Amino acid sequence: MTATRYVTPFREGGSLPGLIEADDLGMYVLKFRGAGQGVKALVAEIIVGELARRLGFRVPEIVLVELDPELARSEPDQEVQELIRASGGLNLGIDYLPGSFDFNPIVRDPGTELATKTLWLDALTLNVDRSWRNPNMLLWHREPWLIDHGAALYFHHSWSPDRPATKDFRFDAADHTMLPNAAKLSEVDAELAAAITPELITEVLALIPDEWLAPDGEPVEVRARYAEFFAYRLAHREWVEAVEAVRVARV
Repeated sequence: MTATRYVTPFREGGSLPGLIEADDLGMYVLKFRGAGQGVKALVAEIIVGELARRLGFRVPEIVLVELDPELARSEPDQEVQELIRASGGLNLGIDYLPGSFDFNPIVRDPGTELATKTLWLDALTLNVDRSWRNPNMLLWHREPWLIDHGAALYFHHSWSPDRPATKDFRFDAADHTMLPNAAKLSEVDAELAAAITPELITEVLALIPDEWLAPDGEPVEVRARYAEFFAYRLAHREWVEAVEAVRVARV
């Protein structure tokens, strides 16, 4: 897609995403490459969002959006102007769900299956940003949709030889928004783990633009490092027991 009009910023987002219109006449929530989290947040959005979609979760369409810095000229807010100018090139767009609003599992029961699977997915992908303070879920057409996965896969912000992607990383489930509604993780663990095949991971990783991976090395090698993370995480699922212990203590 190509952004044709910048409509308005979303002030509640930490990275100041904005609503844009694209050349397909669709409206998208634009996640800027020039935001503080950088392109790795966009990489995480693609990997986790598209993995979730293939596992059966409702996730708004994710697209790549070409942004012309000249769009900043029509924006009166200086902060937004600077963000647009710093984000020329390829950015990430999330399909805008008009009329949606924040999903609150306290007000509306998400159901045990969805709660358990979401908790499992976030533990797998180290998504630390789905707490009761910020559920990162929308209710649209009476159904919950998962959004905002840029904080997941946090290890890739500090990759180094002594901190490989295959290392065990901590995931704190104590504040997870789905914890009170979830059942035993063992009820979904085998099903979800079996569904994430090497072929599926390869398919998802292929969606990431090479230019977003290049700062960490050859794109093919960087994709291999992400694949190694998932292979290790799925083969060593002690984290499932750790999250289950937190769930039991919460109940």
